[in-house]
Order: sequence, then structure tokens, then C-alpha cells
Amino acid sequence: MPSDVEYSPVGEGLGMRDFWLYVWLRRAALIAAHVTGLGLTLTISLLSRPGTSLFSWHPLLMSVAYCLCLTEGILLFSAEGSPFCFKSRKCKIRLHWFCQALVLIASASGFGFMVASKNVSEIPHLVTWHSLLGVCTLAATVLQAACGVCLNFPKLLRLPSSLPKLKLYHATCGLVVYLLSTVTVVSAMFSDWFQATVKGVVWWVFLLLPFFPALVVMNQITSAYLPRKKISN
Repeated sequence: MPSDVEYSPVGEGLGMRDFWLYVWLRRAALIAAHVTGLGLTLTISLLSRPGTSLFSWHPLLMSVAYCLCLTEGILLFSAEGSPFCFKSRKCKIRLHWFCQALVLIASASGFGFMVASKNVSEIPHLVTWHSLLGVCTLAATVLQAACGVCLNFPKLLRLPSSLPKLKLYHATCGLVVYLLSTVTVVSAMFSDWFQATVKGVVWWVFLLLPFFPALVVMNQITSAYLPRKKISN
């Protein structure tokens, strides 16, 4: 059944698509979000010194999963600041699936290394806010992936919901997962390991950086799925 609500493309819901300054600012923000996600991943990878311990793989894999792959998997749908803006939507969906698969693999591996590290060190599990948020984020990621499967194969699974509603649910759940992962990454900045590695003004910079791509992602999703008008007969 066709929906009676049209969803505006990215940025149109704000009523500012004709302002060239807004377009360029939005494009600059998207590019900055790409750079921020990649920069955070590379920096955390260097700070973690992978291979020196079981724990060292945890921040590396989690940053690859959520700071890089999850961010790119969402921003690739943007027509203004994505490296894949010239690709068809079908190609973008395949790239999105690839990025989300990497998120699941990297996050599950990072979780496994953390569990193994605590077992070796005989440290109790789930005793910090970061660990609790991490488990919630991982669970939400798995549920979101299942939602994506339902969206891709609605007829095969005999789902009653219409495709536009499934897209809206998938986008909304994706936003929740991204915001939850952002809070989890920020909570990691308060861990003993990170505070012992990064101090002073640099620590405050790291604390604020994850919020920037989160704002860009939130704006992209809410703008793309903001109802524009009712279609009258």
C-alpha cells in the first residue's frame, strides 16, 4: 500500500536547499565528519599499540567498527559529501551492507578480546558504565542488522509493514544505535587506560570530537525522513 506521506531528501526538510552558503557549509560539515571518524580511528589505533596485549585489540577494533565503518555506512547515502555520491542507490545499499558487516565483525571481535583480557587478568565483567553501555550498543547493533535484513527481504519474510514504514523504522533504529555508540565511545575517554594515555587539553579535544559526526549523522537522518507534505487527491 503506498504511503500518503512524502519524505523530503536530505536538507530539503529544513527549507534551505536554495541557499548556496548552506549547501557549502553542509558539504564542509560532511567532509569534516569523514575526517573526524577516520582521525579518531587512526589515533586510537596508535594509542592502543595493537599486539602488545589482548586488551590492545579492543580499542582498535571498536574504533574501526563504530568511529569508521558505522559512520561511513551512514554518510555514504549523502549526495553532498560522500566519496560514493556518484554511485547508484543500489550500489550504495550494497556498500552499506558491507560496512555494517564490518561493524558486526569488528565489534564482536573487540568484545571477545575484552572478555578474554578480563578473564586472563581475573577482572570482573560489567562493573563500569562503559562496559554496560558497550554491551547495550553491541546488542542494539545486532538488532539493527536484523532490521536491515527485514528491510531487504520483506516479501521473503512475509512482513506486514509497508516498505516506507520499514525504511523509517530502520533509519530511526540506526540513529539510536549511532547515538548509543557515540555515548559509549565518549565514556571510554573516562577509562583508566585512556586517561593514563591522553591528558590535558588533548583529552578535552578527544572528548568532544565524537559528538561532531554524531550531529552530522543525526541531521542527515532526520532531514531525509522528515515528512514534507500530505499528497492530496
